[in-house]
Amino acid sequence: MSKGLSAVPAAGPVAEGLEGVVAAHTVLSDVDGQAGRLTIRGYAVEDLAQRASFEDVAHLLLDGFFDGMPSDLAPALGAARVRAFAEVAALDEGLARRDPVEAVRALIARLPDGDGLDTALLLIAAPAVFTPAVLRVAAGQSPVAPDAALSHAADMLRMTRGVPATDGEARALDAYLVTVCDHGLNASTFAARVVASTRAGLTSAVLAGISALKGPLHGGAPGPVIEMLDVIGAPDNAQAWILAALARGDRLMGFGHRIYRVRDPRADALKAAIRQLAQTSSTVPGRLAFAEAVEQAAVRILRDHKPDRPLDTNVEFYTAVLLEALGLPPAAFTCVFAMGRTAGWIAHAREQLATGKLVRPQSVYVGPRTKAAA
Repeated sequence: MSKGLSAVPAAGPVAEGLEGVVAAHTVLSDVDGQAGRLTIRGYAVEDLAQRASFEDVAHLLLDGFFDGMPSDLAPALGAARVRAFAEVAALDEGLARRDPVEAVRALIARLPDGDGLDTALLLIAAPAVFTPAVLRVAAGQSPVAPDAALSHAADMLRMTRGVPATDGEARALDAYLVTVCDHGLNASTFAARVVASTRAGLTSAVLAGISALKGPLHGGAPGPVIEMLDVIGAPDNAQAWILAALARGDRLMGFGHRIYRVRDPRADALKAAIRQLAQTSSTVPGRLAFAEAVEQAAVRILRDHKPDRPLDTNVEFYTAVLLEALGLPPAAFTCVFAMGRTAGWIAHAREQLATGKLVRPQSVYVGPRTKAAA
Protein backbone atom coordinates (compact mmCIF):
# COMPACT_ATOMS: atom_id res chain seq x y z
CA MET A 1 0.00 0.00 0.00
CA SER A 2 1.36 3.45 -0.89
CA LYS A 3 2.61 5.72 1.88
CA GLY A 4 -0.07 8.13 3.03
CA LEU A 5 -2.94 5.79 2.02
CA SER A 6 -5.01 3.52 4.22
CA ALA A 7 -7.78 1.02 3.65
CA VAL A 8 -11.22 1.94 4.92
CA PRO A 9 -13.00 -1.02 6.55
CA ALA A 10 -16.46 -1.98 5.35
CA ALA A 11 -19.21 -0.06 7.09
CA GLY A 12 -21.56 -2.82 8.17
CA PRO A 13 -22.23 -6.24 6.64
CA VAL A 14 -22.13 -6.71 2.88
CA ALA A 15 -23.97 -9.55 1.15
CA GLU A 16 -21.27 -10.73 -1.27
CA GLY A 17 -22.89 -11.98 -4.46
CA LEU A 18 -26.14 -10.44 -3.16
CA GLU A 19 -26.62 -13.58 -1.05
CA GLY A 20 -29.96 -13.39 0.74
CA VAL A 21 -30.81 -9.95 -0.67
CA VAL A 22 -34.39 -9.56 -1.94
CA ALA A 23 -34.22 -7.41 -5.08
CA ALA A 24 -37.67 -7.86 -6.64
CA HIS A 25 -41.23 -9.01 -6.17
CA THR A 26 -42.25 -11.46 -8.90
CA VAL A 27 -45.29 -13.44 -9.98
CA LEU A 28 -43.21 -15.64 -12.28
CA SER A 29 -41.44 -18.34 -10.28
CA ASP A 30 -40.68 -19.40 -6.73
CA VAL A 31 -37.53 -21.37 -5.90
CA ASP A 32 -37.66 -23.17 -2.54
CA GLY A 33 -34.12 -24.38 -2.02
CA GLN A 34 -34.76 -26.01 1.33
CA ALA A 35 -37.68 -28.13 0.16
CA GLY A 36 -36.41 -28.67 -3.39
CA ARG A 37 -39.41 -27.12 -5.12
CA LEU A 38 -39.73 -24.91 -8.20
CA THR A 39 -43.10 -23.30 -8.89
CA ILE A 40 -43.78 -21.43 -12.13
CA ARG A 41 -46.81 -19.14 -11.94
CA GLY A 42 -48.48 -21.52 -9.50
CA TYR A 43 -47.56 -24.81 -11.20
CA ALA A 44 -44.95 -27.34 -10.06
CA VAL A 45 -42.20 -27.60 -12.66
CA GLU A 46 -42.52 -31.40 -12.72
CA ASP A 47 -46.18 -31.15 -13.73
CA LEU A 48 -45.47 -28.60 -16.43
CA ALA A 49 -42.61 -30.66 -17.87
CA GLN A 50 -44.86 -33.69 -18.10
CA ARG A 51 -48.01 -32.07 -19.45
CA ALA A 52 -47.31 -28.69 -21.09
CA SER A 53 -45.68 -27.66 -24.34
CA PHE A 54 -43.06 -24.94 -24.47
CA GLU A 55 -45.55 -22.70 -26.26
CA ASP A 56 -48.02 -23.23 -23.39
CA VAL A 57 -45.46 -22.24 -20.78
CA ALA A 58 -44.18 -19.27 -22.79
CA HIS A 59 -47.77 -18.05 -22.89
CA LEU A 60 -48.05 -18.65 -19.13
CA LEU A 61 -44.94 -16.55 -18.49
CA LEU A 62 -45.85 -13.69 -20.84
CA ASP A 63 -49.53 -13.51 -19.90
CA GLY A 64 -50.44 -10.11 -18.49
CA PHE A 65 -47.27 -8.40 -19.70
CA PHE A 66 -48.35 -7.72 -23.30
CA ASP A 67 -51.51 -6.46 -24.95
CA GLY A 68 -53.02 -8.57 -27.71
CA MET A 69 -51.63 -11.94 -26.57
CA PRO A 70 -53.23 -14.71 -28.68
CA SER A 71 -54.77 -17.60 -26.78
CA ASP A 72 -52.58 -20.03 -28.76
CA LEU A 73 -48.99 -18.84 -29.05
CA ALA A 74 -47.83 -21.60 -31.42
CA PRO A 75 -48.82 -19.98 -34.76
CA ALA A 76 -47.36 -16.60 -33.75
CA LEU A 77 -44.13 -18.23 -32.57
CA GLY A 78 -43.91 -20.24 -35.80
CA ALA A 79 -44.27 -17.03 -37.82
CA ALA A 80 -41.59 -15.42 -35.65
CA ARG A 81 -39.17 -18.25 -36.47
CA VAL A 82 -39.69 -17.51 -40.16
CA ARG A 83 -38.96 -13.81 -39.54
CA ALA A 84 -35.85 -14.64 -37.53
CA PHE A 85 -34.46 -16.80 -40.35
CA ALA A 86 -33.92 -13.67 -42.45
CA GLU A 87 -30.98 -12.79 -40.17
CA VAL A 88 -29.23 -16.09 -40.96
CA ALA A 89 -28.03 -14.46 -44.17
CA ALA A 90 -25.51 -12.57 -42.01
CA LEU A 91 -23.97 -15.84 -40.78
CA ASP A 92 -20.63 -16.39 -42.51
CA GLU A 93 -18.07 -19.14 -41.92
CA GLY A 94 -15.95 -16.90 -39.70
CA LEU A 95 -18.83 -16.25 -37.30
CA ALA A 96 -19.92 -19.89 -37.42
CA ARG A 97 -16.44 -20.97 -36.27
CA ARG A 98 -16.83 -18.99 -33.06
CA ASP A 99 -18.21 -20.53 -29.89
CA PRO A 100 -21.88 -21.23 -30.75
CA VAL A 101 -23.08 -19.00 -27.90
CA GLU A 102 -21.03 -16.11 -29.26
CA ALA A 103 -22.32 -16.66 -32.79
CA VAL A 104 -25.95 -16.87 -31.67
CA ARG A 105 -25.49 -13.78 -29.50
CA ALA A 106 -24.08 -11.86 -32.48
CA LEU A 107 -27.12 -12.75 -34.59
CA ILE A 108 -29.53 -11.81 -31.81
CA ALA A 109 -27.79 -8.43 -31.60
CA ARG A 110 -29.04 -7.74 -35.15
CA LEU A 111 -32.70 -7.87 -34.05
CA PRO A 112 -34.67 -4.67 -33.38
CA ASP A 113 -34.69 -3.46 -29.78
CA GLY A 114 -38.37 -2.89 -29.06
CA ASP A 115 -40.59 -3.59 -26.07
CA GLY A 116 -43.71 -5.05 -27.74
CA LEU A 117 -45.04 -8.56 -28.30
CA ASP A 118 -43.63 -8.81 -31.84
CA THR A 119 -40.12 -8.19 -30.51
CA ALA A 120 -40.67 -10.63 -27.65
CA LEU A 121 -41.76 -13.44 -29.97
CA LEU A 122 -38.89 -12.76 -32.37
CA LEU A 123 -36.42 -13.01 -29.49
CA ILE A 124 -37.97 -16.24 -28.20
CA ALA A 125 -37.82 -17.68 -31.73
CA ALA A 126 -34.25 -16.56 -32.39
CA PRO A 127 -32.18 -19.16 -30.45
CA ALA A 128 -34.22 -22.00 -31.98
CA VAL A 129 -33.42 -20.69 -35.48
CA PHE A 130 -29.89 -19.39 -35.02
CA THR A 131 -28.48 -22.38 -33.11
CA PRO A 132 -29.22 -24.92 -35.89
CA ALA A 133 -27.95 -22.48 -38.51
CA VAL A 134 -24.66 -21.94 -36.67
CA LEU A 135 -24.13 -25.69 -36.21
CA ARG A 136 -24.87 -26.48 -39.85
CA VAL A 137 -22.71 -23.71 -41.33
CA ALA A 138 -19.84 -24.72 -39.03
CA ALA A 139 -20.20 -28.27 -40.40
CA GLY A 140 -20.17 -27.04 -44.02
CA GLN A 141 -23.91 -27.51 -44.49
CA SER A 142 -26.63 -25.09 -45.59
CA PRO A 143 -29.06 -23.75 -42.98
CA VAL A 144 -32.57 -25.23 -43.04
CA ALA A 145 -35.47 -22.80 -43.12
CA PRO A 146 -38.13 -23.01 -40.39
CA ASP A 147 -41.51 -24.68 -40.82
CA ALA A 148 -44.03 -22.46 -39.06
CA ALA A 149 -46.55 -25.30 -38.84
CA LEU A 150 -44.36 -27.39 -36.52
CA SER A 151 -43.97 -27.05 -32.79
CA HIS A 152 -41.03 -25.00 -31.53
CA ALA A 153 -39.16 -28.10 -30.32
CA ALA A 154 -39.87 -30.22 -33.40
CA ASP A 155 -38.82 -27.42 -35.74
CA MET A 156 -35.55 -26.79 -33.92
CA LEU A 157 -34.58 -30.46 -34.15
CA ARG A 158 -35.56 -30.59 -37.85
CA MET A 159 -33.53 -27.45 -38.62
CA THR A 160 -30.54 -28.92 -36.78
CA ARG A 161 -30.53 -32.38 -38.32
CA GLY A 162 -32.22 -31.78 -41.66
CA VAL A 163 -34.78 -34.54 -41.07
CA PRO A 164 -38.01 -34.54 -39.06
CA ALA A 165 -37.88 -35.36 -35.38
CA THR A 166 -39.99 -38.14 -33.93
CA ASP A 167 -42.84 -37.21 -31.65
CA GLY A 168 -40.88 -38.64 -28.72
CA GLU A 169 -37.82 -36.55 -29.52
CA ALA A 170 -39.86 -33.37 -29.84
CA ARG A 171 -41.64 -34.11 -26.59
CA ALA A 172 -38.32 -34.69 -24.80
CA LEU A 173 -36.95 -31.34 -25.98
CA ASP A 174 -40.26 -29.72 -25.05
CA ALA A 175 -39.89 -31.07 -21.51
CA TYR A 176 -36.39 -29.64 -21.28
CA LEU A 177 -37.38 -26.18 -22.53
CA VAL A 178 -40.26 -26.09 -20.06
CA THR A 179 -38.01 -27.19 -17.20
CA VAL A 180 -35.49 -24.39 -17.71
CA CYS A 181 -37.85 -21.59 -18.80
CA ASP A 182 -37.55 -19.67 -15.51
CA HIS A 183 -35.78 -20.07 -12.19
CA GLY A 184 -36.12 -17.10 -9.90
CA LEU A 185 -33.57 -14.31 -9.82
CA ASN A 186 -30.60 -16.27 -11.16
CA ALA A 187 -27.57 -14.47 -12.60
CA SER A 188 -28.82 -14.20 -16.19
CA THR A 189 -32.34 -13.20 -15.18
CA PHE A 190 -31.02 -10.54 -12.81
CA ALA A 191 -28.75 -9.24 -15.58
CA ALA A 192 -31.75 -9.04 -17.92
CA ARG A 193 -33.80 -7.18 -15.30
CA VAL A 194 -30.99 -4.69 -14.65
CA VAL A 195 -30.74 -3.85 -18.35
CA ALA A 196 -34.52 -3.74 -18.73
CA SER A 197 -34.71 -1.26 -15.85
CA THR A 198 -32.73 1.23 -17.94
CA ARG A 199 -35.40 1.00 -20.69
CA ALA A 200 -32.77 -0.18 -23.17
CA GLY A 201 -35.23 -2.58 -24.84
CA LEU A 202 -35.96 -6.31 -24.80
CA THR A 203 -33.17 -7.25 -27.20
CA SER A 204 -30.61 -5.57 -24.95
CA ALA A 205 -32.06 -7.38 -21.94
CA VAL A 206 -31.87 -10.75 -23.70
CA LEU A 207 -28.28 -10.08 -24.80
CA ALA A 208 -27.39 -9.41 -21.16
CA GLY A 209 -29.09 -12.65 -20.17
CA ILE A 210 -27.31 -14.80 -22.75
CA SER A 211 -23.96 -13.21 -21.89
CA ALA A 212 -24.42 -14.19 -18.23
CA LEU A 213 -25.69 -17.64 -19.22
CA LYS A 214 -22.47 -18.26 -21.14
CA GLY A 215 -20.45 -18.43 -17.93
CA PRO A 216 -19.45 -21.93 -16.71
CA LEU A 217 -20.87 -21.23 -13.25
CA HIS A 218 -24.32 -20.67 -14.75
CA GLY A 219 -25.52 -22.08 -18.09
CA GLY A 220 -22.17 -23.18 -19.48
CA ALA A 221 -21.85 -26.27 -17.28
CA PRO A 222 -23.85 -29.08 -19.00
CA GLY A 223 -21.20 -29.64 -21.68
CA PRO A 224 -18.49 -30.66 -19.18
CA VAL A 225 -20.89 -33.28 -17.77
CA ILE A 226 -20.57 -35.18 -21.07
CA GLU A 227 -16.79 -34.86 -20.90
CA MET A 228 -16.88 -36.31 -17.37
CA LEU A 229 -19.07 -39.24 -18.40
CA ASP A 230 -16.90 -39.99 -21.43
CA VAL A 231 -13.71 -39.98 -19.35
CA ILE A 232 -15.23 -42.25 -16.67
CA GLY A 233 -16.29 -44.62 -19.44
CA ALA A 234 -17.90 -47.39 -17.37
CA PRO A 235 -19.77 -47.68 -14.04
CA ASP A 236 -16.92 -49.57 -12.39
CA ASN A 237 -14.59 -46.61 -12.97
CA ALA A 238 -16.85 -44.04 -11.35
CA GLN A 239 -15.74 -44.25 -7.74
CA ALA A 240 -12.00 -44.06 -8.44
CA TRP A 241 -12.42 -41.20 -10.92
CA ILE A 242 -14.62 -39.16 -8.59
CA LEU A 243 -12.30 -39.66 -5.61
CA ALA A 244 -9.31 -38.60 -7.71
CA ALA A 245 -11.16 -35.52 -8.97
CA LEU A 246 -12.07 -34.45 -5.43
CA ALA A 247 -8.47 -35.05 -4.28
CA ARG A 248 -7.32 -32.62 -7.00
CA GLY A 249 -9.86 -30.07 -5.79
CA ASP A 250 -11.90 -30.32 -8.99
CA ARG A 251 -15.57 -29.37 -9.04
CA LEU A 252 -17.93 -32.17 -10.07
CA MET A 253 -20.08 -30.70 -12.82
CA GLY A 254 -23.74 -31.57 -12.43
CA PHE A 255 -23.69 -31.63 -8.63
CA GLY A 256 -24.37 -28.90 -6.09
CA HIS A 257 -26.38 -25.72 -6.50
CA ARG A 258 -26.24 -22.19 -5.12
CA ILE A 259 -29.88 -22.36 -3.97
CA TYR A 260 -30.91 -25.99 -3.51
CA ARG A 261 -29.90 -27.65 -0.25
CA VAL A 262 -31.49 -30.86 -1.51
CA ARG A 263 -31.94 -32.46 -4.91
CA ASP A 264 -32.78 -30.06 -7.74
CA PRO A 265 -36.40 -30.86 -8.73
CA ARG A 266 -35.56 -30.19 -12.38
CA ALA A 267 -33.16 -33.15 -12.37
CA ASP A 268 -36.03 -35.56 -11.73
CA ALA A 269 -38.21 -33.86 -14.37
CA LEU A 270 -35.47 -34.35 -16.95
CA LYS A 271 -34.73 -37.92 -15.88
CA ALA A 272 -38.41 -38.72 -16.41
CA ALA A 273 -38.21 -37.22 -19.91
CA ILE A 274 -35.13 -39.34 -20.72
CA ARG A 275 -36.87 -42.49 -19.50
CA GLN A 276 -39.77 -41.71 -21.79
CA LEU A 277 -37.39 -41.17 -24.71
CA ALA A 278 -35.59 -44.43 -23.89
CA GLN A 279 -38.74 -46.40 -24.69
CA THR A 280 -38.25 -45.72 -28.40
CA SER A 281 -34.44 -45.74 -28.56
CA SER A 282 -31.84 -48.50 -28.72
CA THR A 283 -28.99 -46.39 -27.33
CA VAL A 284 -30.57 -44.17 -24.67
CA PRO A 285 -31.33 -46.94 -22.10
CA GLY A 286 -27.67 -47.94 -21.76
CA ARG A 287 -26.44 -44.34 -21.52
CA LEU A 288 -29.12 -43.55 -18.93
CA ALA A 289 -28.20 -46.58 -16.81
CA PHE A 290 -24.54 -45.52 -16.92
CA ALA A 291 -25.41 -41.93 -15.96
CA GLU A 292 -27.52 -43.16 -13.06
CA ALA A 293 -24.62 -45.29 -11.81
CA VAL A 294 -22.26 -42.30 -11.94
CA GLU A 295 -24.86 -40.14 -10.21
CA GLN A 296 -25.32 -42.65 -7.38
CA ALA A 297 -21.56 -42.92 -6.84
CA ALA A 298 -21.09 -39.15 -6.93
CA VAL A 299 -23.88 -38.39 -4.47
CA ARG A 300 -22.63 -41.05 -2.04
CA ILE A 301 -19.01 -39.89 -2.22
CA LEU A 302 -19.92 -36.19 -1.92
CA ARG A 303 -21.95 -36.89 1.23
CA ASP A 304 -18.95 -38.63 2.78
CA HIS A 305 -16.46 -36.06 1.50
CA LYS A 306 -18.41 -32.95 2.53
CA PRO A 307 -20.97 -34.00 5.16
CA ASP A 308 -21.66 -30.40 6.20
CA ARG A 309 -22.29 -29.12 2.67
CA PRO A 310 -25.29 -30.55 0.77
CA LEU A 311 -24.22 -31.39 -2.78
CA ASP A 312 -26.88 -33.25 -4.74
CA THR A 313 -27.74 -33.67 -8.41
CA ASN A 314 -28.61 -30.46 -10.22
CA VAL A 315 -30.32 -29.70 -13.51
CA GLU A 316 -27.08 -29.75 -15.51
CA PHE A 317 -26.46 -33.48 -15.04
CA TYR A 318 -29.57 -34.78 -16.78
CA THR A 319 -29.64 -31.79 -19.14
CA ALA A 320 -26.43 -33.16 -20.61
CA VAL A 321 -27.78 -36.71 -20.90
CA LEU A 322 -31.05 -35.55 -22.51
CA LEU A 323 -29.53 -33.17 -25.04
CA GLU A 324 -26.90 -35.74 -25.99
CA ALA A 325 -29.68 -38.29 -26.56
CA LEU A 326 -31.30 -35.82 -28.97
CA GLY A 327 -28.09 -35.64 -31.00
CA LEU A 328 -27.19 -32.09 -29.98
CA PRO A 329 -23.45 -31.38 -29.55
CA PRO A 330 -22.19 -30.28 -26.10
CA ALA A 331 -20.87 -27.01 -27.57
CA ALA A 332 -24.48 -26.00 -28.27
CA PHE A 333 -25.98 -26.97 -24.91
CA THR A 334 -25.93 -23.42 -23.57
CA CYS A 335 -27.67 -22.16 -26.71
CA VAL A 336 -30.44 -24.71 -26.16
CA PHE A 337 -30.67 -23.55 -22.53
CA ALA A 338 -31.19 -20.04 -23.89
CA MET A 339 -34.02 -21.34 -26.10
CA GLY A 340 -36.03 -22.05 -22.97
CA ARG A 341 -34.80 -19.29 -20.69
CA THR A 342 -35.38 -16.41 -23.13
CA ALA A 343 -39.11 -16.56 -22.42
CA GLY A 344 -38.33 -16.11 -18.72
CA TRP A 345 -35.90 -13.26 -19.35
CA ILE A 346 -38.51 -11.39 -21.36
CA ALA A 347 -41.23 -11.90 -18.76
CA HIS A 348 -38.89 -10.64 -16.04
CA ALA A 349 -37.85 -7.69 -18.19
CA ARG A 350 -41.47 -6.66 -18.64
CA GLU A 351 -42.16 -7.18 -14.95
CA GLN A 352 -39.19 -4.96 -14.10
CA LEU A 353 -40.35 -2.28 -16.54
CA ALA A 354 -43.75 -2.24 -14.82
CA THR A 355 -42.10 -1.13 -11.57
CA GLY A 356 -40.61 1.92 -13.30
CA LYS A 357 -37.59 1.57 -11.03
CA LEU A 358 -33.97 1.68 -12.19
CA VAL A 359 -31.91 -1.05 -10.50
CA ARG A 360 -29.13 0.76 -8.64
CA PRO A 361 -27.65 -1.04 -5.60
CA GLN A 362 -25.03 0.57 -3.41
CA SER A 363 -21.50 -0.53 -2.67
CA VAL A 364 -19.22 -0.03 0.31
CA TYR A 365 -15.89 1.51 -0.68
CA VAL A 366 -12.92 -0.29 0.88
CA GLY A 367 -10.14 1.15 -1.27
CA PRO A 368 -7.42 3.59 -0.22
CA ARG A 369 -8.15 7.17 0.77
CA THR A 370 -5.72 10.06 1.16
CA LYS A 371 -4.95 10.69 4.82
CA ALA A 372 -5.54 14.12 6.27
CA ALA A 373 -2.38 16.24 6.63
CA ALA A 374 -0.72 15.93 10.06
